Amino acid sequence: METPTLPIKTEALLVPSPGSPFTLTPVLIQNLRPDELLVEIQYSGLCHTDFLLRTNHLPNITHPCIPGPRRHRPHPLPRSLRQRQDPLSRDTVLLSFTSCNTCSHCAQQSPTTKCKSMPLLNLSCARHDGTTAYTMLDGTTPVSGHFFGQSSFARVAVVHELSVVKIDIGEEEMGLYAPMGCGYQTGAGTILNVLNPIAKTDTVVIFGMGSVGFAALMAASLILGVEKVVAVDLIEEKLTLAQELGARWVINGSETKDVVGEVMKITGGRGVDFAVDTTGVGRVVQDMIECLGQGGTAASVGAPAPGVKIEVDAGSFFARSKKGGWQFIPRLIQYHKEGKFPIERISKVYPVEEVEKAISDMERGKVCGCSMLIRSLSDMML
Repeated sequence: METPTLPIKTEALLVPSPGSPFTLTPVLIQNLRPDELLVEIQYSGLCHTDFLLRTNHLPNITHPCIPGPRRHRPHPLPRSLRQRQDPLSRDTVLLSFTSCNTCSHCAQQSPTTKCKSMPLLNLSCARHDGTTAYTMLDGTTPVSGHFFGQSSFARVAVVHELSVVKIDIGEEEMGLYAPMGCGYQTGAGTILNVLNPIAKTDTVVIFGMGSVGFAALMAASLILGVEKVVAVDLIEEKLTLAQELGARWVINGSETKDVVGEVMKITGGRGVDFAVDTTGVGRVVQDMIECLGQGGTAASVGAPAPGVKIEVDAGSFFARSKKGGWQFIPRLIQYHKEGKFPIERISKVYPVEEVEKAISDMERGKVCGCSMLIRSLSDMML
């Protein structure tokens, strides 16, 4: 890969307009700032947040736009180029969210999801000043990018330097670890960083068995050794897998009218010590909170649609947060190598040409959220 000269022609999976399918389209990278890298994408995770760009459920997004987050979100790739350092690097990296690196929270840890500019920098599909590095081939029509500091649905992506996590893995492992900066980090981080300390004798309920929910389950049952974990989902096959990965009890929400009542039966009426929602569905978030026992703690890490409201009992503590980034992703990779975080059980690689099939399988619950990967090797597409 030769040192590129701007503008750079590449290809990206665009959302041309609200409601339209992902479309492989040539685009131009017009400029690169000192705090940005060029990253050649080999694999990218697919996340439910990408769907929000397509369905126009995120406010103030200008189309066409390039998805590919990891928000909580993204992914792995080889070869990054710093504009201010001429040499081409062949480092292998994973991508995740970005932050401002200047606010009081970033001064304590950067990058951090507590960043005061978190929504602006990660959800606006633009740089902090509203500009974008991308245009259509006419050189003038802007293409929104920089989703979660990266927009990884491109052969070459402009990535904020704080979104990059250098790792030491083999090429054959890239597809497996691609979603690490998104769903896996979100779910595991909720258990290990936000709700921790969790004792082995505590009771944990997890709503939603997608990639985030399974990561939370594995963190609780396999890493921390929690013995009393309840998994809730609508699809029986996922619940069967949840039991194999450590859930002591499972509840099928499509067959059970009173999920909260079932949880109370399991806990002898005491409620749970910790509850996690990964769906962002208002009714489910409400159930999560109502499952709490005295002094219990709940964390919602789903992506609710704008306007979703819930009622919270003032006696409950509600946390909506996650920690991750440079230190946490390598930690999760080590857990996987130790057999405590078996993400291969919930991962699948799709050729990029099958992106619509991947989305369909995700929406129908045949694969687990952003643990499904879109393979984008250069000899196939991007």
